[in-house]
Amino acid sequence: MPARTVAIGSSVGLHARPAQLFVSKVQAAGMPVTIGRPGSPAVDAGSILGVMALGAKHGEEVELTADGDGADTVLDELVALLERDLDAQ
Repeated sequence: MPARTVAIGSSVGLHARPAQLFVSKVQAAGMPVTIGRPGSPAVDAGSILGVMALGAKHGEEVELTADGDGADTVLDELVALLERDLDAQ
């Protein structure tokens, strides 16, 4: 299963608006995607509650995995999204 590690770029971390933008992108991908801190259990990246419960802060690393056709492309797009300061846009 493809995986990527990315540092959270949003100044407020993965909360509220940045989390919603991320979850919406995951849901649009149409495949199972997980997110978690390296070495810790991952959660469903399509769940706003699960993503916000991670409490990922600015600069912290998270690991994404995806399963399905085009998983590498989906992960690359999600990494690019998380690297940006989504709250500033």
